Amino acid sequence: MIEALLPLAVFAFVSSITPGPNNIMLTSSGIMFGFNRTIPHMLGVTFGFGVMLVLCAAGIGSLVLALPSIHVVLKTLGSAYLLYLAWKLRHMSFKSEVGGNSKPMTFLGAAIFQAANPKAWIMAITNASAFLPPLQPIWLSIGIYCLVFSLINLPCVGVWAVAGSILRRYLAQPLWQRVFCTVMVLLTIYSAVSIWL
Repeated sequence: MIEALLPLAVFAFVSSITPGPNNIMLTSSGIMFGFNRTIPHMLGVTFGFGVMLVLCAAGIGSLVLALPSIHVVLKTLGSAYLLYLAWKLRHMSFKSEVGGNSKPMTFLGAAIFQAANPKAWIMAITNASAFLPPLQPIWLSIGIYCLVFSLINLPCVGVWAVAGSILRRYLAQPLWQRVFCTVMVLLTIYSAVSIWL
């Protein structure tokens, strides 16, 4: 069991802690709204991704892997989306107060966003095809697999929200806003490239 779960845990950590749409959005939310108001967003990310893991483990991931053209389309869309996100981040302005109508992403919104998140799909498909524990019955294997990944994913995405809330006080200054935006753009471009590696 440990031999099966250790590679899963390592993959879960690496894929959850590295830059991607969720982590960039959580950092932005931490900056704009603080950590406490970002908690529903974090929980929604982990829950929505957990649902995606179940679906991929139950067979959708196998279908995508069986059709290489779908995999290429997902990678292409994922890279294009991340490059678009990098473009939008160039001049993003982080302020303590972002207007009366601005609200952090909700639990439900973050959960639903996972269906449109290319990095999440690639992670779930890769994970389901390579790291599903060889246990019987299959529902037990899927349950342990999703539990391990979710328990690692939540603190990893939380790190990005905490980082945003810590950076919040420094980003009132235009110089630090520019530095932060440059770093986020570079990390997002790295994310787009890493999909193909």
